Amino acid sequence: MHSPSDRQTSEKQDSGPLPLSLADVEEAARLIRGAVLRTPFLPAPKLSALTGAEVFVKYENMQVTNAFKERGALVKLLSLTEEERQRGVIAMSAGNHAQAVAYHAGRLGIPSTIVMPETTPFVKITATRGYGAEVVLAGDTLVGATAEAQRLSEEKGFVWVHPFDDPHVIRGQGTIALEMLEDVPDLECLVVPVGGGGMISGMAVAAKGLKPGISIVGVESRLYPGMWSAVHDQDLPCGGPTIAEGIAVKDVGVLTRKIVRELVDDIILAEESAIERAINLFLTQQKTLAEGAGAAGLAALLTAPELFRGKKVGLVLCGGNIDPRLVSSIVIRELSRDGRLVSVRIDTPDRPGVLGEITSLIGGRGGNVVDVSHHRLFLNVPAKGATLDVTFETFDAAHGQAIIEALRERGYAVRQMNVAEVMA
Repeated sequence: MHSPSDRQTSEKQDSGPLPLSLADVEEAARLIRGAVLRTPFLPAPKLSALTGAEVFVKYENMQVTNAFKERGALVKLLSLTEEERQRGVIAMSAGNHAQAVAYHAGRLGIPSTIVMPETTPFVKITATRGYGAEVVLAGDTLVGATAEAQRLSEEKGFVWVHPFDDPHVIRGQGTIALEMLEDVPDLECLVVPVGGGGMISGMAVAAKGLKPGISIVGVESRLYPGMWSAVHDQDLPCGGPTIAEGIAVKDVGVLTRKIVRELVDDIILAEESAIERAINLFLTQQKTLAEGAGAAGLAALLTAPELFRGKKVGLVLCGGNIDPRLVSSIVIRELSRDGRLVSVRIDTPDRPGVLGEITSLIGGRGGNVVDVSHHRLFLNVPAKGATLDVTFETFDAAHGQAIIEALRERGYAVRQMNVAEVMA
């Protein structure tokens, strides 16, 4: 917990007028018009039926770099003087901010340097270089990369483009809310993923300026409750592997914290399982890709449906940059959770025809066998026995259990397994 002196310092920093106004966001919208895609904001009837809210989705994953970060990056770059443009810009990011700065700096003829941790996936490094940026790899973590970016900025005079704690970046991200309320003026609630707080801050300024009674709800991964802790003056544990790495921020911005304290109504902490489910729902129900951070808004509706039931809710699918292998793993895990993909381990006598008998029994009851692994060398298997690992598709969990019971009735010893482990 924060000490009383810490709390007083925090409250003092957050006092005074807000650093941005609706007019600032409206000016940002004029600046980026025609250079950043005005993404679709569409009703999602299937998600509405699932959550009990009337859901609309803002598809920021359709931007050129597949994420919302282009808005704030472009506004910041357009604010530079000619002398600053000639000096060039520097940013630190392992993901969407890096690509946004590189892309729009390249468009504007501004030299850009992006510092990324040495552990950044090669595909992201390649994409950032592809937009014309010089990529510098430094440090094992974002902390190390940030230190190197600050050193280079001081040494070479680069202009720093912060990913969230900059008024130009914040007002650029706020243009998302302007578009949402222009398309659906009677929205009652906006649900916004929160990392450092740039997007929710800008959107809150814009939305509350246009419609003071609208509710603004943020969502963070429960593993990284940085903004929740900041606005509640608490120190919840922050860290660990999360599927929502785009919002895995420990230290939120000074400006963003001030705005969130003033304008955001609530912050929901979503479990990893809810974020995984949301990614899968966007893929299977909306036929679109969402990265973990992009799916966080839907995860909030799954986490606390009672807060949104019956309301007209706008979600921001803020990014779609996700590893296809991770998507595949999530789909398999969700099928397993729903009971529509079942893996079993069966102890059998090692005699001809057994495999055919088992697969025929599964198929005869409507299951679809997708994978079989036959083991004779396990030390816990009798010398004249074998073990079969069988994975099969079903209509639902009850159907899968009926097939397992049919196998047991035929005399087989059947143990249900973790699908992801069996198919790894």
